Amino acid sequence: MSPAESKAMQEYLDKELADGKIEPSHSPVASPCFFVKKAGGGLRLVVDYRKINEITVNDQFPIPLQADLLEKIKDAKIFSKLDLKSGYNNIRIKKGEEWKTAFRTKEGIYQYKVMPFGLKNGPPIFQRFMNHIFHDLIDVVVIVYLDDILIFPIPREEHTEHVREVIRRIRDNNLYLKLSKCLFFTTEVTYIGIVITPEGISMEKEKIRAVQEWQEPRTVKQQSFLGFANFYRQFIKDFSTVVKPLTLLTRKEQKWQWGEAEQHAFDKLEEEIGKDPVLIHPNPDKPYFLETDASGVAMGAVLSQRHTDGYLHPIAFLSKSFVDAQVNYDTHDKELLAIITALEHWRLFLEGTDEPITVYTDHKNLEYWKKAHTFNRQHARWYQIVAPFNFNIVY
Repeated sequence: MSPAESKAMQEYLDKELADGKIEPSHSPVASPCFFVKKAGGGLRLVVDYRKINEITVNDQFPIPLQADLLEKIKDAKIFSKLDLKSGYNNIRIKKGEEWKTAFRTKEGIYQYKVMPFGLKNGPPIFQRFMNHIFHDLIDVVVIVYLDDILIFPIPREEHTEHVREVIRRIRDNNLYLKLSKCLFFTTEVTYIGIVITPEGISMEKEKIRAVQEWQEPRTVKQQSFLGFANFYRQFIKDFSTVVKPLTLLTRKEQKWQWGEAEQHAFDKLEEEIGKDPVLIHPNPDKPYFLETDASGVAMGAVLSQRHTDGYLHPIAFLSKSFVDAQVNYDTHDKELLAIITALEHWRLFLEGTDEPITVYTDHKNLEYWKKAHTFNRQHARWYQIVAPFNFNIVY
């Protein structure tokens, strides 16, 4: 451990002991720890809980999906974002169970009295805690993703009232806010990595700049670029097709070889992310337009609506690689599977629409598929899946 790390360790232990978050431990087991550099400078202690996580039973409480959260706020015009101070540390470890969190340092072994970061069940436990506090407000005037709270009352005249109610509950539960990360009464907010405005959603400008400065990976361990791009796949048309050469490199049996195809995929991803596309919020009162396409290895789809300028604007992109037997489907079935996959993926928006969904395809025979009188077994199963959707296929 370097002198800087030794100093940081002593400062960390002194502070956490003074705050009552840790205590000396006589645990028979202890996890290792190390430091990582913070983005803004300084060092952050990380405890490696992999061994205890391997033998921990999963807590099945659900973490909200990004798409579900964004759908709830599509009509909002003004936002307030709150960020809890200390995050998981706000939850007390059950008495007698503290020894499981023990970590070893050169100064000795310590254990947490509060829930630390790194335990596999930390996120679901904390989400349950937050859902309990805001149970009657969630999806009505507030969405909560772990320690990030977004207030979005509709109509906007009620915003002040609901901000006060959320803060009151935070105070009543002896929680504190990190004021430097809070925003009030704004029309643009960054939430769970997405920039949200009344017009639509887009990527963070800082993230786009970071991508444009990214160096191509030299080993499979440097493929963090791929994970980052995957987070923003909803903004990238034909993502699975574009990224295929890079995903193949991550397979265990695949020898690392960076060639022309891999470089082209890397450059294409950088280019698409650099376009900074804006995805509009869906409007249930307007008709939807769905464009699908299928290649040899993947399918892609774009869900759009006509905006105030008269042009179609994307709501979201979808891209999936074909797996197993799907790879061997003929072109007709691949195109059909692309339509079915897209309808199912965007079921929240598309099921039961009054206006028919216009589905564009470049395979003319699909125009007549819905009118067929007989189906093979697979097509009959697909027909049942799409039965609840009101759509017309257009070549």
